Amino acid sequence: MFNVVTSVGIILVNKALMAKYGFSFATTLTGLHFATTTLLTVILRRLGYIQASHLPISDLLKFVLFANFSIVGMNVSLMWNSVGFYQIAKLSMIPVSCFLEVVLDKVRYSRDTKLSIILVLLGVAVCTVTDVSVNTKGFIAALVAVWSTALQQYYVHYLQRNYSLGSFNLLGHTAPAQAVSLLLVGPFLDSWLTGKRVYAYDYTLTSVSFIILSCTIAVGTNLSQFICIGRFTAVSFQVLGHMKTILVLILGFIFFGKEGLNSQVILGMLIAVAGMMWYGNASAKPGGKERRSHSTPSNKSQRHVGSTESTELLDDKV
Repeated sequence: MFNVVTSVGIILVNKALMAKYGFSFATTLTGLHFATTTLLTVILRRLGYIQASHLPISDLLKFVLFANFSIVGMNVSLMWNSVGFYQIAKLSMIPVSCFLEVVLDKVRYSRDTKLSIILVLLGVAVCTVTDVSVNTKGFIAALVAVWSTALQQYYVHYLQRNYSLGSFNLLGHTAPAQAVSLLLVGPFLDSWLTGKRVYAYDYTLTSVSFIILSCTIAVGTNLSQFICIGRFTAVSFQVLGHMKTILVLILGFIFFGKEGLNSQVILGMLIAVAGMMWYGNASAKPGGKERRSHSTPSNKSQRHVGSTESTELLDDKV
């Protein structure tokens, strides 16, 4: 719920900031989000709420590379592709995340879990996919965005599990590096994407207030993302993400007008919600989603008994 509330909140705030006040510098704004998150982790570390921890520089650089390519790739993909193809690219993140878990973590999905994921994707596609046109550079941008996002989210779970890092500990390592890199690259990238300079923007008290509000909510979004992926897995987080898409559509119709609300969108929402409920039920059953390991017969039987997951508990116990 923490992640859903903060994610939907930041989308609505950013939509107002960009559409109403013309602050269209998405990459720079993301850099400010991570700078604010860094400030909070520094304060909490000084107060003793975050303990010292270790993360190898090679793993940190990999994570920052995946995360920044994800942010940049998404922005470029949205610019170069139609909205329909951009949404299809976002939908493909779940199959890619499943592929990574199957190959790297030896995860096995039950038939019901697979079918429920397909139903979620179908519902969101009916809601959001309209015109679809593809071009070479747009396809490459979408490919980079999808794989880098899936790898970044997989790596959040991997780093927390392998180095016994809490969510704030991991943020304390990654947020400063992301803030510095995005604030250096962001103004140039945003200038290329929008044709405007962030330094020439006409800052007003209202727009600055929205920027501060966006940065404040972003701290909760970043933290809750790490908590969710660390506690569950990247695939569950992607399914959760599509629930947020539905909520954003509903709240968008409430706050920004009912244009675009039709029977097709409502049908897609109902299908997606049904798929999410099915996924929660299917993945919680024994064998719904479990990790395969090369173990002795006795260990196998123990693993089978303990394989019941309340939304992928197994991944946290391994």
